[in-house]
Amino acid sequence: MHEQGKESLSEQIAKHIGEQIIRGELVEGERIQELRISAELDVSRGSVREALLLLERTQLIEIYPRRGAVVSEMSAQQVRALFDMSALLLGQIVQRMAEAWRTHEAERIQALLAQLHEETRQGHTEKFYDLIFQGLARQHEMVGNPYLIKFYQELLPSLRRSYFLTLNISRRELQESFELFKLVTDAVLIRKSQQATLFMDDFCRHLRNLVLESLTRMKQIELAWARRSRR
Repeated sequence: MHEQGKESLSEQIAKHIGEQIIRGELVEGERIQELRISAELDVSRGSVREALLLLERTQLIEIYPRRGAVVSEMSAQQVRALFDMSALLLGQIVQRMAEAWRTHEAERIQALLAQLHEETRQGHTEKFYDLIFQGLARQHEMVGNPYLIKFYQELLPSLRRSYFLTLNISRRELQESFELFKLVTDAVLIRKSQQATLFMDDFCRHLRNLVLESLTRMKQIELAWARRSRR
């Protein structure tokens, strides 16, 4: 593994482990094997430890004395807390975007909406939400507040982990998400900053409910398997 662009080696390692957690390849409660990752990526254990400290900030893992790093739990309570904070930060982000956009930025927002419409039509749930949430994390110029963006970027991996659970939602539910986000962008483009904030809150609440439904189904399946295995 080599340094790419502005990312340090430890940041690249953190991203690699984070993606495994987001995609469910590493499950909650699972211990992160430093030696395995070190060998897999051909990096030192010191670099892996640095990466784990970075990853801890995103809430994807917890680090315990003598036990090491463990994939954090995702409970309904944690999902609610995550979306409460995300809605606050995203509300501030779209409010500032509504107040500050320039012509070329408005064109980018309209292009994003067209792309989201296409992803909705094709039923690409993960791509749809990635375009929204990762796109908002890159709006440094319009937002003009590096602290706000930094706090949001640290929440983003946990957000991605949560909506990865919703990949099996129906086209109707994805279409509803699109329509809710379109209300946000429409408000941004006519500089209705308070409306944009309120619509973003509605969008986050809708996604939170989809995540909670998916999480409940997943826990029920796990419980059923556990009962069968004890027979």
